[in-house]
Amino acid sequence: MNSLGRFVLSAREYQPVNRVAMLSVHTCPLATLGGKKTGGMNVYVRDFSRELARQGIAVDVFTRSEDDCQPTVRHDLGYGARVIHIKAGPEKPIKVADIEDYLDEFVDGLNDFAEIENTTYDLIHSHYWMSGLVAESLKRSWDSPPIIQMFHTLGRMKNRVALSENERAPQSRIEAETRIMGFADAVIAATPAEYAQLHWLYAADMSKVVTVPPGVDLHRFRPIPKSTAKEEVGIQSNRRNILFAGRIEPLKGVDTLLKAIALIQKQAPETVSDVDVNIIGGNPWSETPDDEMARLQEMREELGVSDIVTFLGAKDQDILPAYYAAAEMVVMPSHYESFGMVALEAMAMGTPVIASEVGGLAFLVQDGINGFHVPSRDPEALAERIFTLLSDKACRQYLGQQALQSAQQYAWPIIVGRLLEIYQDLMLKSDN
Repeated sequence: MNSLGRFVLSAREYQPVNRVAMLSVHTCPLATLGGKKTGGMNVYVRDFSRELARQGIAVDVFTRSEDDCQPTVRHDLGYGARVIHIKAGPEKPIKVADIEDYLDEFVDGLNDFAEIENTTYDLIHSHYWMSGLVAESLKRSWDSPPIIQMFHTLGRMKNRVALSENERAPQSRIEAETRIMGFADAVIAATPAEYAQLHWLYAADMSKVVTVPPGVDLHRFRPIPKSTAKEEVGIQSNRRNILFAGRIEPLKGVDTLLKAIALIQKQAPETVSDVDVNIIGGNPWSETPDDEMARLQEMREELGVSDIVTFLGAKDQDILPAYYAAAEMVVMPSHYESFGMVALEAMAMGTPVIASEVGGLAFLVQDGINGFHVPSRDPEALAERIFTLLSDKACRQYLGQQALQSAQQYAWPIIVGRLLEIYQDLMLKSDN
């Protein structure tokens, strides 16, 4: 459901937005993709902020400093957009759960920065629940600017798919999300599925919830010759590639992919004799790998697919288009995705996607039209779809062409235009 029509304004009612405080407390939009805290949200905040600036809105993205050698202000997003690192707690990577202890310090640091710069903000746009709590504090000290919130993932949904206690969201997060939905002036849902989840899991005031999907940078993600892409990332021209890109955590279902490849190798070994499966994300070379990376590496050995599956570690976002273009397919076997930015980026490259039929992936990927759906945690079904794309070139090309066409409607200028209407409506209401 999309209630965007409520936000369409006449020219007479137009209320300009000049400067936005974008909050991404727990992760920096400039971080390398595939780290413990980096994924689709980083890409969203980075590209959304960049496009806002292109359309004349000044944007300051505030994030927690994780490196005392990092400049406080970086201009990597281009003219009109800044990434500002605020000291809050130790200036090094820490567990996401521990960042909650330093939110008051983050608020103080942000207020100090704004005071020194003599800067005011028309609107606060917060991402993830921790940023929502910061927004609440800022609203009290900043003359009550409107707050627009996007959660990206929901604690209650995470708990519904968790297989162990350490995968569950803490109760403090659930309570915070519920409170944020109460005081936020608008809440953005990425898909109709998330819209429904906000309603039946949180009893949110649905008059404030608007469905607007993320966008994709069609200048960065566009088709390039496979031979060129393979050369750029070092894949042999005679090898075919299956790609996974994302955080290495149980929620992403990488184990399902490993099991599916093992099934194909056992039942049709000739099909994967020229295939490499590349896993982008995490740090496979760490002397003390995290539990999920260690589990997956051990599983790779036990399944006998070490000669096929390679863990490439986290990659800079600038090289990702080449990896997508070099791949025959991108596989997203997630148990939960609020949207699925990796899938959209791959589709914009003309690369077909096989995705679990969960969350946003169930809407973004249309089974048999621009990609394939498989049930979550079903290696047999995933193996069948991988086999189809490896064996049927015409099917692979058709789905890739359809994926490319589907991705065009998600161009960032289109998405930002829709969000600006919401901004302007909130500004108008705040002045009345």
